[in-house]
Amino acid sequence: MRQKFSRHLFCFVLFVFLAVFGCSNVNNISPEREYNGSYSGQYLSRVAFPVGGIGAGMFCLEGSGAISHLSLRNRPDVYNEPLSFAAICIKGEKNIARVIEGPLPDWKYFGQPGSGNGSGNTGYGLPRFRSATFLARFPFAEIELEDKEIPLNVEITGWSPFIPNDADNSSLPVGSIEYRFSNSGSTPREAVFSYNSKNFMSLTRQSRGDTRQNEADTILPIQNGFILYQPGSEENPQYEGSCAIFVDDPNVTVDFCWFRGGWFDPLTMAWKNIAEGKIVTNDPVKDKAPGASLYVPFSLKPGEEKTIKVMFAWYVPNTDTRLGSDPENPPVCDPSDPYCCVTSETFKPWYAGRFKDVKEVAKYWRLHYDDLRKNSALFRDTFYNTTLPDEVIEAVAANLTILKSPTVLRQTDGRLWCFEGCTDNSGCCHGSCTHVWNYAQAIPHLFPALERTLRETEFYVSQDERGHQTFRSNLPIRPVTHTFHSAADGQLGGIIKVYREWRISGDTEWLKSLWPKVRQSLDFCIETWDPKDKGILEEPHHNTYDIEYWGPDGHCTSFYLGALTAAIKMGKSLGDDISRYEELLAKGREFMEKDLYDGEYFIQKIQWEGLEAPNPVEAATGMWNINYSPEALEILKKEGPKYQYGTGCLSDGVLGIWIARVCGLEEPIIDTDKVKSHLNAVHKYNLKQNLLDHANPQRPSYALGKDGGLLLCTWPKGGALTFPFVYSNEVWTGIEYQVASHLMFEGEVENGLEIVRLCRNRYDGRLRNPFNEYECGHWYARAMSSYGLLQGLTGVRYDAVDKTLYIDSKIGGNFTSFLSAETGFGTVGLKNGSPFFDMKMGDLDVKHVIVSGKEVEI
Repeated sequence: MRQKFSRHLFCFVLFVFLAVFGCSNVNNISPEREYNGSYSGQYLSRVAFPVGGIGAGMFCLEGSGAISHLSLRNRPDVYNEPLSFAAICIKGEKNIARVIEGPLPDWKYFGQPGSGNGSGNTGYGLPRFRSATFLARFPFAEIELEDKEIPLNVEITGWSPFIPNDADNSSLPVGSIEYRFSNSGSTPREAVFSYNSKNFMSLTRQSRGDTRQNEADTILPIQNGFILYQPGSEENPQYEGSCAIFVDDPNVTVDFCWFRGGWFDPLTMAWKNIAEGKIVTNDPVKDKAPGASLYVPFSLKPGEEKTIKVMFAWYVPNTDTRLGSDPENPPVCDPSDPYCCVTSETFKPWYAGRFKDVKEVAKYWRLHYDDLRKNSALFRDTFYNTTLPDEVIEAVAANLTILKSPTVLRQTDGRLWCFEGCTDNSGCCHGSCTHVWNYAQAIPHLFPALERTLRETEFYVSQDERGHQTFRSNLPIRPVTHTFHSAADGQLGGIIKVYREWRISGDTEWLKSLWPKVRQSLDFCIETWDPKDKGILEEPHHNTYDIEYWGPDGHCTSFYLGALTAAIKMGKSLGDDISRYEELLAKGREFMEKDLYDGEYFIQKIQWEGLEAPNPVEAATGMWNINYSPEALEILKKEGPKYQYGTGCLSDGVLGIWIARVCGLEEPIIDTDKVKSHLNAVHKYNLKQNLLDHANPQRPSYALGKDGGLLLCTWPKGGALTFPFVYSNEVWTGIEYQVASHLMFEGEVENGLEIVRLCRNRYDGRLRNPFNEYECGHWYARAMSSYGLLQGLTGVRYDAVDKTLYIDSKIGGNFTSFLSAETGFGTVGLKNGSPFFDMKMGDLDVKHVIVSGKEVEI
């Protein structure tokens, strides 16, 4: 956890200077913490690092080493902080006992649920280490604990498997916390390690709406540990759940039943045993057990060390989750059709189709632990072996934790399905929402086969015979109703992403099979939003702001031009006639550059007359997802439909161009000088160093007060609407990162980095969790646009169709970066202007290397 002294000193001096001279932006400076560095002191306060598998559930390892956010039951449970902790007793003339955690964060003293009644049934009142330092090296979290009374060095490492292109091992319902003790003194030491837990899998009747006593649950044996178990029933199979907690040490002793008594007796006795260094053994009981402990005694001579691996494996095979609406007459499903066949009436996690129970999961985890750790560490070491700016690496890695959160689910057949984010107790905004997941760039590179399942669901399952595509797919994945209008950015973005998946995989047969659906989708978009063949989206079109634009706009028209470009390239490769798409692209490009460009940035031309859609003024009724009150109708007559952006400078104003760029469409779709001008205008007008004078009547907690951030839209030249689109005053990290990445593509590296820094300053651990960038919910998928920062800085992309490695550095002729492809991962970069790549796992079949547009030898 080394520190770069000069930068540290500079930041400290700058902080003092600004504080002395009254700068209101001091909240945006973190003088005690470097980007991509460790967290300590006040920066530890909100740290909670997800540990778990893709679509498998998770718990979080807090900056102190505590477990929280326990979400093992196929849904988020953000405030579930179980009484589950490790402890150590150092034996001597006077024993010293500690929970193996750092200090309790100040915000937990009061304000948590139950704190008004003293926060009973927690471990908050038990002695713990005096200080902690936390370092994230995804998928590993490392914690150093210090306490002058403890004569051992103590470190914690939390992790779970994450190996690019190994989706199954990265989807295991497992995690590990390793406790490492070393004796750097001159005296031999004897100690007893313990892991202690209430049965956090137990579902009380109260949690089900009934206040009577708990139903039967129990604590069961497993090799070197115990299983926390809650049975299900025929009526409620979803209640069944197990979590095995065990160690790798054969000298372990297990107490399967804490002392049974009233009030606080169980924890009182458990801590008494810990403090006295007792090793207690009680057999499993048929009646309810309050909790369980496992004990590992050990001794360390001077210079010796010992690591105790506490392994977690869980199994919750059933849910009552069924999302989305079913058509009245669903299509007849061919049982042999993998895209149409419904696997169950309710969602079942992938691992339930792989393992029969928690013991099988634990056996696999125990057997493959070392190999999974080695390969996960190989990814970690490869990813962090980079010369890219620290703030970029921090942003990318922090948001990879989304893949371990309850935002992501995976069916038993292996297909991916996702929420947009998570509320405190449920997924938020279901259906792998196409207009949100457009932004997310991590999965297509790290797990491209999983990403292709999203395209297959969109085009095979959620698209009807007209080409209408629902932007929210059902769970379990199955045919859906087509009663709501499509999302223009989502459906058009899907076409661009089919191009990306083709180029990443190199699988032209996959493209051939999907192409008729892709063409059907694009033709629907043309007929619905561009019926006059102008090359622009003119009719009302739904988008990611949950409203409809009326009239052409840079935001969604850029998607249209990107989709036309992708379709032209795909169609040509397959020998199809794409002449109509070429004509529309030429028209659209001319219109966007001449009619939607105000000389500095791209705008919207609001239009509600002369369209095929009914004139909302004449209709005078609620339509297109909007209801007009009498007073709103008066505004409508003057300004047009509510929730537009008009002459505003929209941060997403050329989003489709960025999507096309990160998806591998290298050639400019519209004038690059105009695109660059738009992005610089966004940086100039929308980036705020603080928001003290900014009024946000919408959802302010994403960024407010002394926070800095990139506003979604401003109106620097006038023309602000009474009711602009509904989120216009907000700050979203996913949009900050896409703008930053796009600026980098255009050579404006410092402007892009400034946006990234302001964003990560908000998530520095003091007020917000650095590993939970939220928007409409925790772990919001849009934030994975951060992965595009790697490509924006380096231009690195591998095309598996042409076997070509592309590099277009914006950071000079010497850099090292991470590269993940369909066939492996490694490092890539330039050394004195010459390209290199070094695959650490798998291989890369490179026939050509293009550096800044020119083919070179490698």
